[in-house]
Amino acid sequence: MKRLFLLCVIVVSAILFSHASEPILDSMKIQGRTRHFWMLLPDGIQKDAPLVFVLHGYGNPGKQKTWMDASAEKHKFAVCVPWGWKDPKGKPSWNVGYPFQKGWNVDEVAGMVKLAKHVQKKYNLSKENTFMTGMSNGGEMCYLTAYSKQNAFKAVAPVSGLTMEWTYRTMDAPKPMPLFEIHGTADHTSEWTGDLENKGGWGAYMSVPVAIGYWIAKNKCEKETVEKVEGLNKSNNRSIIKHKYSGGPTGCEVWLYEVINGSHSWFDKDIDTGEEIWTFFSKYLK
Repeated sequence: MKRLFLLCVIVVSAILFSHASEPILDSMKIQGRTRHFWMLLPDGIQKDAPLVFVLHGYGNPGKQKTWMDASAEKHKFAVCVPWGWKDPKGKPSWNVGYPFQKGWNVDEVAGMVKLAKHVQKKYNLSKENTFMTGMSNGGEMCYLTAYSKQNAFKAVAPVSGLTMEWTYRTMDAPKPMPLFEIHGTADHTSEWTGDLENKGGWGAYMSVPVAIGYWIAKNKCEKETVEKVEGLNKSNNRSIIKHKYSGGPTGCEVWLYEVINGSHSWFDKDIDTGEEIWTFFSKYLK
């Protein structure tokens, strides 16, 4: 009886204290270069599971841990974390047309589409249910992908991301697309109010309301709901205004979480970012 009790304790402890799935480091050739990326495949993941790309910020190469990992483990979807190549300044990044990236011959959207198709096939993941999120420079990539002609990514969720003025001025998205932005009103790297004069050195970019307004119009959303909630940390004087736009003929919604007094981050101290993004993505699962 005592031995049975000890065995039960060992089994329960193993369950409670077991580590999450370990990411796999992989790579492939794209545009004549090696693209490294991490793959998180949660224990128990099924064939044809959804896939979420997570793109890092400027100068921060793909890390093993992301804001989507906990949700991936819970909901059993795969996470791909690509590494950006070094730009003309020698920083790992995504080519979104910053002034100092001029002449850098990298087609990031085509590269992400190729990587998505490779990962879907190699790891038996869904071609229909592939999504993209990214923080800062990775957020800019989400917008650029949404504006581009591509069929790999079904919805995007930029975090602290921008729509570059050149993108807004010269491109028109070929089709509606679900889009979810989370952005702080006190972000002084990616200003909520935009920077059309390029005071920050990243190039001219649109304000968050204007950037989101484009997608509200593109998706022909007719209904807005607004909800204000307190952040997870009661001591930092932050709250979140959740703007949700819906009612368009294609069903593509636009969400904007306005983090009052929020700085340049992925807001894990204010909301459960991964769960909020997955809630949005999961509306478009097939």
